[in-house]
Formats: sequence, structure tokens, C-alpha cells
Amino acid sequence: MLKFTKRAFLAGVATLPLMASTAWADGLISIIINDPANPYWFTEGEVAKATAEELGYDANVAAHKGDTNAESTLIDTAITNKAAAIILDPANADGSIGAVRKAIDAGIPVFLVNAEINEPGLAIAQLVSNNAQGAAMGAIQWLDYVSASDRYADSDAANYVEFFGNPSDNNAATRSNGYETVISQYPEMTKLAEEVANWDRTQGYTKMQSIIQANDDIDAVIAGNDEMALGAIAALKEAGKLDGVVVGGFDGSPDAVDAVKAGELAYTVLQPVAVFSEAAVRQADYYIKNGTPMVADEKQLFDCLLITAENAANYTAPFVLSE
Repeated sequence: MLKFTKRAFLAGVATLPLMASTAWADGLISIIINDPANPYWFTEGEVAKATAEELGYDANVAAHKGDTNAESTLIDTAITNKAAAIILDPANADGSIGAVRKAIDAGIPVFLVNAEINEPGLAIAQLVSNNAQGAAMGAIQWLDYVSASDRYADSDAANYVEFFGNPSDNNAATRSNGYETVISQYPEMTKLAEEVANWDRTQGYTKMQSIIQANDDIDAVIAGNDEMALGAIAALKEAGKLDGVVVGGFDGSPDAVDAVKAGELAYTVLQPVAVFSEAAVRQADYYIKNGTPMVADEKQLFDCLLITAENAANYTAPFVLSE
């Protein structure tokens, strides 16, 4: 996997040695992500761009920010620019199908990262985190922390809140279903509220504020991503109610790892975005040069990792956990 110094990475400049075994290439790889204001998507774009440039391509990163109209326009731009391949984090599982088809019809192979579309056979590959595995792993860890808490010990029960991501992203439902599969086996766990916060920290904060006003006894929070979890933590801290509340996240963002180290976030599930973003570009390079997929399976799952206080020191770069 490509390695970045933290300073260079945050400046958008990668420290990349060229690989002697890699044939030099030319052409443009267009990389279209969601919103670079989120460190997860920023990393996705920067790793893909750095990999493409290492392999000899020109590369640009653009963002649709979840807007399918913007996504369609960016696909049009890639077609006009005669991109050799497109790396796309789709805006919508259903709404992005037309944009992908448009690129394919123009003869440009599309490699999806992070999120899926609900039509197989269009993209050359769909590289995503194993969200079901990650959610189950996170929920088990979350239950361990909740059952060990003083709040649970006092009553043998716990009241919790769940934050749900963007409903147009299949990852949101997959993670929520993974949580439910595990937590539903424990009848002493009572869900006080489930709120859609669209992967956003500000929405997590404002919705947690409302939940706190309506419920005085919150023992735990489980969130579909780190940004929503961090927003909930901010609201709990502001209300003086964070002490003893177990909050779990999902993504493995730098801010989340800092919160784990600070004892505010119990854990985060790291998505290997740095791994599959690089892999998508290498697969695109192979397809450009050979005309066939590098990996036979269109849908490829990458297992998630758990970050807790015990191994947070092994977090060596954004979304990279060393052994």
C-alpha cells in the first residue's frame, strides 16, 4: 500500500516512489468522489490520484457532494476529456446508474469505490468495505463496552441511540442491519431513538441535542460513521452528559482516532479506504493495458479493522492501521 507522511498527505502531496516494475502509461484517470470536506472521502481521492500519477497517468479529483446532477455533469466532463478510466464513488445506489451507463457507452471503463450501484454488469469493478463484517464487529465491541459500564452494572440494562447515514447509500442500511442483527439478541438493550444524520457531524450534533432534550437517560450511542458519532459526542459534552456514555463510530478517521485516544469515543471501525482506492486505480491500469478485468469478481469486499484505545497508537497515517 502507498505510504504518506502525515504532513505531505494533509497538504495533498504524496511521497511516492515509482515502482521499477510498472510500465509507464499516459492518459487521464478521472476520479469523482463525494465530499472532500469529510476526511474519508478526501483520503479516497488523494490516494487514488497519487496511485494514478505513480503509474504515469494524469489525474484529477472532482466532487459531486452527493448530488446526482453534479455527478452526471462530472461524468460528461470526463467523457469530453477522453478519460482512459473513471474512478467513481457513486452518489446514489439507484440514481448513479445512468451516469455509469453513460460513461460505459462512451467506451470509458468505470471502477466504483466505497459505495455500490444497484445494477451489476455495468462497472468493471465495485470495490467496497465489508460493511456487514465491520458493523457486526463494531456492535460486538460496543456491547462489550456497554455491559462493562457502570451505568449497565447499576440496572442490567441500557438505553441507546442509533445514528443512520444517508438512506440513498446502501452502506447506511447494511451497517444498521449489522448492528440490529447483533444488538437484537440482547433484550435488555432499548433503542430510544434512531435518527438519520446523513454521515454529517453537524446533523449528528443537532439531532443529538434534540434527543437529549427528550430523553434524560442515555447510556450509549452507536453511529453509522465517525462524523455522526463525533457530532453526538459534542452535543453530549455540551450538555454535561458524556461521562459514562459509550459511543461507537465507523470509518477510522483521524479525528475519531484522536477521540478514541482521548477516551471520548469507545472505538471506531476502520474502513480500508486507502487500500481499495489504490486497488481500484491499479485495476483500472490493468484494464486499460489489457482490455480485461484484473479481478474476476465485479464486487470486491475489503474487511474492516477495529481501532480501540489498545491499538490506536498503530494508526500511522489517515485510514492506515499498521500491524
